[in-house]
Amino acid sequence: MDIRDNPCKACHGTGMLADDEGWQYKCSVCRGAGFIGRETPDTKIMEVDENNRLLD
Repeated sequence: MDIRDNPCKACHGTGMLADDEGWQYKCSVCRGAGFIGRETPDTKIMEVDENNRLLD
């Protein structure tokens, strides 16, 4: 099975997520790749502000 046959369930294979205000950012699950595979690093907990927006 090819890696690209397993799209990321968090971003639906796009590699981007958006918050409720429309701010877009790279998917923190697949790191913007759009798919989950052996090469995808483990996820880490990121810091957020008081509006739950990710801090870069």
